[in-house]
Amino acid sequence: MSSKTANPVMRSAAWRISLWATLAFAIGIMLVFVMLHRFVANDIQRRSDQWLSGEVAVLGDVAGRTPKDRLYGRVVGEVAELASREVPNKLRSNSNENDSVFFLQAGDDGALKLWVGAGDGMPNLAAIRARKFISDAPYDLNVKGFNHPFRVASVRLEDGSHIYLGLSERDELRVLKNLRFRFFCLWLLVVLFGSAIVFFVTRRMLGHVREITEAASRIGQSDLSSRVPTSKRNDEVGHLALTLNRMLDRIESSMHQLHTITESLAHDLRSPLTAIRGKLEVVLSGDLKVEQSEPIVSAIDELDRLSEFLNTSLDVAEAKADALRLSRTDVDLDELVRIMIDLYEPSMLEKGLRVNLLSAGPVTILADAALLHRVVANLLDNELNHLPASCTVSIKLGTSESATTLIVEDDGPGFASEIGLRMFEQRVKGRDSRGHGLGLAFVEAVVRAHGGSVTASNRPEGGALLSISWPRETGEKIETSHSLTLVNR
Repeated sequence: MSSKTANPVMRSAAWRISLWATLAFAIGIMLVFVMLHRFVANDIQRRSDQWLSGEVAVLGDVAGRTPKDRLYGRVVGEVAELASREVPNKLRSNSNENDSVFFLQAGDDGALKLWVGAGDGMPNLAAIRARKFISDAPYDLNVKGFNHPFRVASVRLEDGSHIYLGLSERDELRVLKNLRFRFFCLWLLVVLFGSAIVFFVTRRMLGHVREITEAASRIGQSDLSSRVPTSKRNDEVGHLALTLNRMLDRIESSMHQLHTITESLAHDLRSPLTAIRGKLEVVLSGDLKVEQSEPIVSAIDELDRLSEFLNTSLDVAEAKADALRLSRTDVDLDELVRIMIDLYEPSMLEKGLRVNLLSAGPVTILADAALLHRVVANLLDNELNHLPASCTVSIKLGTSESATTLIVEDDGPGFASEIGLRMFEQRVKGRDSRGHGLGLAFVEAVVRAHGGSVTASNRPEGGALLSISWPRETGEKIETSHSLTLVNR
C-alpha cells in the first residue's frame, strides 16, 4: 500500500501548515503596518496642528497691531508664505488661485470682514458657521466645492472678531495614501516571501516523515527485517525514525518467538499423532476381522481430523496475531478456482449438488498460493458438508478497477441463526455442524493477511452468500477485461 495521494501538494501537511502559518504571518504583519500607519498619521496630524496653532497666533498678533488699511497686504504675504511650505510629494494646484491656504476674519456678528484665499470665502464662512461647537484646538472643516477637508485653527481678537486659518489636508492625505500603498506592497512581498520559505522548509522537514511513512507501509508480515530510513539529525523526526525501528525490532523478535513456539508445538503434537497413526496402520494391515478393524479405522480418521484441527488452529492463531508467513506469488485466481471445483466435483455430484462458475476470465493476484488453495477448499468444504441434496452452489469471480471479488452463494438453508455475526470467530459453529468451527475463521484470517475483506450473510431469497474482496494495488495492470462467462457443471 502506498501513502502517495493523487494531489500530494494540495493535500500535504506542508501545504496546510504553510497556509495557517501564512495566515497568522499575514495578520501579524498587517497589524504591525496598521499600527505604524496610525502612528505616522497621528504624528503628522500633531505636527501640523502645532504648526497651524502657532501660525494663527502670529496672524492674530499681526491683525491686532496692523492698521486696517495695511492688514490685507500683510495677510496676503503671510498666506503666500504658508502656501509655499515644503511638503513631501506636494501636488501643484491646477487653479491660478491659492486653494491650499485660506485666511478668514469674521466679526463678532459672524459677518465676513477679511478674506484671503480662493473664491469669495462664503462657502468657507458657511462651513464655519455650520459647526455647532467652536474649539480652540484645530479641527477638520469640509468646505463645499473642495475635494479635501481643511485643517482649521482659530483665535479670538480683543474686538470680538475671530481669525480662522485653514490649511488643506490634500498633501498630508496624499502622503498617507502613498504610505498605505507602499505598506501594502511591502506587506504582500513579505507575506509571499515568508509563505514560500515556510512551505519549502516545512516540506523539506516533512519529506523525511513521508519517506518514513512510505518505508513503514512497505514493511509487512513477510518483510519484518526492513527498517525505516534514519538521519543524523537530533530532532523529532530523527527520534521518530529511531523509535519506529526499535518497535520493529521488538515486533520481529516477538514474531520470531511466536513462530518458534508454534513450530515447536506443532512438532511436539504431530510426532506422537503420526506415531500412533503408523502403529494403527500396522495393526490394520494384519489379519483382522471386520468388527476388529472398524474401531481402528475410526481411530485413524479421528487422528486425521485431530491433525487437521491442529494445523488449522495454529494457522488461525498466527493469522490473528498478524504473524502469518506469506510466500506471495502471482496466482491466477480463475485457474485456481477451476482446479478446486474439479477436485470437489465428484463429491458434490455424489451428494446431488450442482456447481455454477461465473468467471471474468484469468485474474492474477499477488498471494500465497498454498493458503489460497486452502481458503477455496474451506469454502467448498462448507458447501459440501452443510448443503442438502439438490442444492446449487454459484461461484462468481469478477474484477473492477479497485478490487478482485470472489462470491460463493447457494440456495440452501443459509447460515444458522445462532451464530449471528460471530461466524468468523474461532470455535463458533451452528448447532448441527460437525466441524471444529475453524473454517470461516481461517478464511477470514488468511484474506485479511492478504489485505482483503470477507462478508457473509443470508440471501433474502434463501441460502448463504459469502463475498471475498482483494484490493488491487495502485498501478496494477488489469490483465483481462473478459465479460463474465457462465460454466454449468
